Amino acid sequence: MKPDYIATIIAVTICTLSAIGAAVYHQGRELDAMKSNIESAIVKGIDPVAVKCAYGKADSVCIVYAAGKKNP
Repeated sequence: MKPDYIATIIAVTICTLSAIGAAVYHQGRELDAMKSNIESAIVKGIDPVAVKCAYGKADSVCIVYAAGKKNP
């Protein structure tokens, strides 16, 4: 094998692993922030489901929650 080919494979592998590591780290930090905000909401008496849904992920829990809320 040519050294250039091996170097390219190693570089692509390092870039891929770095991207995966960054995504995992970012997701972990986001979950920690959500956990902290939900705990603060519970202490303040705010609905924790509303805090979870405020992060903008449209899952079935948030859709049902939003549909069940009545506007004043």
